[in-house]
Amino acid sequence: MSDDLPRFDGAWSGPELARTPERWTIALTPDEIDDLDQAIGALERSAIVDITRSDAPLPHLAPRLAAMRETVLHGQGFMLITGFPIERYSLEQAARAFWAVGAHMGPAVSQNAKGHALGHVRDLGFDPNVPSARGYQSNARLPYHCDAGDIVALLSGQTSKSGGLSSLVSSVALYNAMAERRPDLARVLMQPSYRDRRDEIPEGRKPWFAMPIFNPHGGHMLTNFVRSGIRKAQRFDEVPRITEHQAEAFDYLDALAEGPEFHLDIKFGPGDMQFVSNHSILHSRTAFENWDDLGKQRHLLRLWLACAGGPALPAVYEEQQGLNADGRPLGIHCPGAILNADLKVMDGGAGASEERLKQPA
Repeated sequence: MSDDLPRFDGAWSGPELARTPERWTIALTPDEIDDLDQAIGALERSAIVDITRSDAPLPHLAPRLAAMRETVLHGQGFMLITGFPIERYSLEQAARAFWAVGAHMGPAVSQNAKGHALGHVRDLGFDPNVPSARGYQSNARLPYHCDAGDIVALLSGQTSKSGGLSSLVSSVALYNAMAERRPDLARVLMQPSYRDRRDEIPEGRKPWFAMPIFNPHGGHMLTNFVRSGIRKAQRFDEVPRITEHQAEAFDYLDALAEGPEFHLDIKFGPGDMQFVSNHSILHSRTAFENWDDLGKQRHLLRLWLACAGGPALPAVYEEQQGLNADGRPLGIHCPGAILNADLKVMDGGAGASEERLKQPA
């Protein structure tokens, strides 16, 4: 059923990569761990948000981080660092080490209207169906999606009692499969769809925006998909209703991502750091059960990074999150927000937290 739609390089299948973890895993050496240990000590008086790559040269680790950066931005789209001995460090020390590693990828950008550059992925009891809720602050399964920024990075601290797997899929593989099997639906996803800004509205913008899911540009296929944002945008009268053909295309894309043919599941251990492209990978998380002990509950730190030299982005990305002078994404930039890296676990959504709490059944 294929037609003349182009195919793109860079696709991979989850089952293949599951058999070859050496292709996507970096195990830290003692010298590289010593780099991070020294950086933690040298930066203890620096505000986390002010730490730059030059502040943390990481002489042994930096060459591998440079290669990893290239792989994430222009290769298979993700890498996992293992072996960081997080149990040795306080939350603040671990955050400094993570921020230093991230700085070798690119500067951190804001993840919400409050200017949070250091996100806390933790269940706060929120209902992800509420328009302003952020799904990462629930324990629900997160459908396949991408974030803002060029790269999303996670540092695993506490892990859950069960569940909470990180699931990745090559969006290039999904596009190529749709172009082959259902080109009519692939074309639908190359047309704009309307997205909710979750009440995080940049100055001069509407509370919604429109952009395609599949964005061919500069010889690459860039994907931007957050189905919950598409669904929630239907609350606005100005936004066109989702058509049957669009709904079929969204369902088909979701089914491909969730099926066994394409995605890869990764179980985080404490201290693991994952770096994922937001342009060539969709990511998900399985639902999880937490520990009763608050001190043991699942807790990850998150960065959104803007990376010089990343893939060229079409103009439509400026409408979504803004672009800096180098054409890199600005993240979520709202009036009055000041970039910060708070160590407290805080609500990342806009408006009153009470509006997002799950209601008793």
